[in-house]
Amino acid sequence: MSFDLKTYRIEILAGLTVAMTMIPESLSFAIVAGLPPLTGLYGAFIMGIITAFLGGRPGMISGGAGATVIVMIALIATHGIEYFFAAVVLAGLFQVIVGIFKLGKFVRLVPQPVMYGFLNGLAVVIFMSQIEQFKQKTTIGFSWLQGESLYIMAGLVALTLVLVYLIPKISKALPTTLIAIAVIFGIVHFFNIDTKTVQDIASISGSLPPFHIPQIPLNLDTLQIIFPYAAIMAGVGLLESLLTLTLVDEVTETRGNANKESVAQGIANIANGFFTGMGGCAMIAQTFVNLNAGARKRISAIVSSLAILFIILVAAPVIEQIPMAALVGVMMMVAITTFSWGFFKKITKMPKSDILVTLIVAGITIVRHNLAIAVLVGIIISALVFAWESAKRIRARKYVDANGIKHYEIYGPLFFGSVANFNEKFDLANDPETIMISFKESRIADMSGIEAVDLLTKKYCERNKKVILTHLSEDSRKLLENASAIIKVNIEEDPHYKIPTDLL
Repeated sequence: MSFDLKTYRIEILAGLTVAMTMIPESLSFAIVAGLPPLTGLYGAFIMGIITAFLGGRPGMISGGAGATVIVMIALIATHGIEYFFAAVVLAGLFQVIVGIFKLGKFVRLVPQPVMYGFLNGLAVVIFMSQIEQFKQKTTIGFSWLQGESLYIMAGLVALTLVLVYLIPKISKALPTTLIAIAVIFGIVHFFNIDTKTVQDIASISGSLPPFHIPQIPLNLDTLQIIFPYAAIMAGVGLLESLLTLTLVDEVTETRGNANKESVAQGIANIANGFFTGMGGCAMIAQTFVNLNAGARKRISAIVSSLAILFIILVAAPVIEQIPMAALVGVMMMVAITTFSWGFFKKITKMPKSDILVTLIVAGITIVRHNLAIAVLVGIIISALVFAWESAKRIRARKYVDANGIKHYEIYGPLFFGSVANFNEKFDLANDPETIMISFKESRIADMSGIEAVDLLTKKYCERNKKVILTHLSEDSRKLLENASAIIKVNIEEDPHYKIPTDLL
């Protein structure tokens, strides 16, 4: 896509739409965490502008995300906002370190079923979070809208959904969500309809983010307090950001730079800590709003951030009058499009273990609203399933040659999960004096495999029988050599056949 007038138009309109959807979310998360409302908007502006320029994924939107600030609620409640800002700075440092040491690539280890669960669970969370907007503040807390207020809110939300659905069918060149918001805004104010607006959440008028050094004691006690919170925030933020990056890669059929994005996220969070922002990470819902609007460049993220700053400084009185129903409808449509509906078509062809992983990840995401824990649990379950399946694949072909040597040809990897099955293949009591074990179709993968080979050869030695290992792969031989100081492994290679012998 070249940078012509059409590209600029698409990017600018997409950025404005993203800004509209980001404001209520950032305000809500800041209020829930016990932070000043403007802290959420400052976080959205700072995260967005820095990652737009420095990030490794054009088209991705970052801001003040709930996933990162929620893990800080306990710290804010017990030690106050100054410790919170310090923890955000430390979290940013952790993220920069991850990027510098190129650890972002490990997000590729996330299996597809985990991605399905992540997306579907997140879609449900986004949808359900919009239901909360059907509540109103009262003298005793919050209560559900009733009667005429409820009907008006529901009707406007439904109309927004219809507009977002129909506008692309008329013309895909139109900024769908922005037009839908403008239409609802016009209807409400033209007919003087009394309904919930952005102003009912909080005032968004303010000044530039002030530079502020966290007022905390610089000692080990402070580090002990903020370290665990910072580590969790850094992990949650990076996981959500890098998973979002992967999803954008799939949608745009391009490749982002995970390590560059990690550094950008870290620098943005460090800036947040020093400019009274609540920090954050990539925001998958706003990213999909951006992509669905046709944006593929960095311009939309820059426009979105500058629009938020402009609103804070100048346009707050106007934006505060936007009906919440319009924003709720847009976010509900985002949830609907985020949900991986193709999962139901593939479910009959997927292994049961993959279906289980998808449901568990989605369930944890919905119940706990913690994407990091959900994805981590999914990865662990997937890894255990893979280990179990790999363990069952190890087998041995056995025969005795003309010289009376018994051969064991091993198939499948020898690692912690397959050691038990490996040991069952051998008949120590009845085997002849010489046993040859071939690893041509196998490899020793870990310390458990080394221990198994060492223990097996010792048992044969106790019976005055000789073991010859053949066709050990280069990495398997290296593992055995490195472990020799621990388990007394000694390898002598036959120069013709590369046969290590006397493994005792």
